[in-house]
Amino acid sequence: MGVDGSNGWQQTLECIDMAFPDKHATAARVREACVSSGFFYLVNHGVDAELLDDVFAQSKKFFSLPLEEKEKVIHDKNHRGYTPFEEEILDPETQSKGDSKEGYYVGVHIPESDPRSKKPLHGPNQYPSPDVVPGFQETMDHYHSELTKLSKRVSRLIALALNLEETYFEKPGITDDPMAALRLLHYSEEKSNIELGIYGTGAHSDYGLITLLATDEVPGLQICRDKDAVPQVWEEVPPMKGAYIVNLGDMLERWSNGLFRSTLHRVISQGVERYSLPFFFEPNYDCLVECLPTCCSKDNPPKYPPMTSGEHLLSKYQQTHKGFDSKKKLGHQELEAHRNQTTFDST
Repeated sequence: MGVDGSNGWQQTLECIDMAFPDKHATAARVREACVSSGFFYLVNHGVDAELLDDVFAQSKKFFSLPLEEKEKVIHDKNHRGYTPFEEEILDPETQSKGDSKEGYYVGVHIPESDPRSKKPLHGPNQYPSPDVVPGFQETMDHYHSELTKLSKRVSRLIALALNLEETYFEKPGITDDPMAALRLLHYSEEKSNIELGIYGTGAHSDYGLITLLATDEVPGLQICRDKDAVPQVWEEVPPMKGAYIVNLGDMLERWSNGLFRSTLHRVISQGVERYSLPFFFEPNYDCLVECLPTCCSKDNPPKYPPMTSGEHLLSKYQQTHKGFDSKKKLGHQELEAHRNQTTFDST
């Protein structure tokens, strides 16, 4: 374990094997991981390696396009599409500027004719022209579908780890209409400088239920198990070939009454390009997140007030994305104005 860029990192996270035949023993290991760090590796997960390679390849093709081409699919009111470098700032108290990464969001495709499209964060995906990046849409849609299936399998292990019935999170109204979002990320060659407040990704916890992260072989991800420690101690989570890195979000911490941890993490860029693919599996927009029956008692009452999944996500996006407005899509002039902002707008 090291502090802020020291050497000698060690792998200290649980590695969960989804092919292990005893699901209750596996769930017990998941519980230990969720209590101790909120992070674990996932292997034998069933996602085709060639598909994952294709997603990375398509991601690199898109991010290599000229900026004017990428801006044709700038992220819209439903949080679909391209997010420019430094558009996101996750730790405004520490960061001197936005994250040194650009991204692209792919959500659940909901046609405008679907009544659900009237809800915030619900609507059609947008994609680069097939003439510009052939096969992009087909690859992303296929991968999104596969990661949704895997997320539900992981949610069953988490349910068992919380002493709930295995399919608890698949009940109507919880994740039967999830706000699942794939995000393609490209980190620039800019090296992080903690003293100057320059980060690949500022320190934050994720917002929803669970995140499944695939990365290339470039390190950079770090976690802080105790955010209140002085000084904070940061532990590297090195890439593991063929594995996903799974971490818990704020909603699961609320659901579990603080038993399971939504852990602070960040990316310290090494001065080389880096690509990663986080998949955020969130509950239904209208899902009420309140303390689970197995996580509270007379002596351990609920610590958090109930709130819906949708209102939580909207508030987080509005705080962290300078260009996000749930009511409209940005035009090019508005985008340039956001780029020229020198202060962080948290409203």
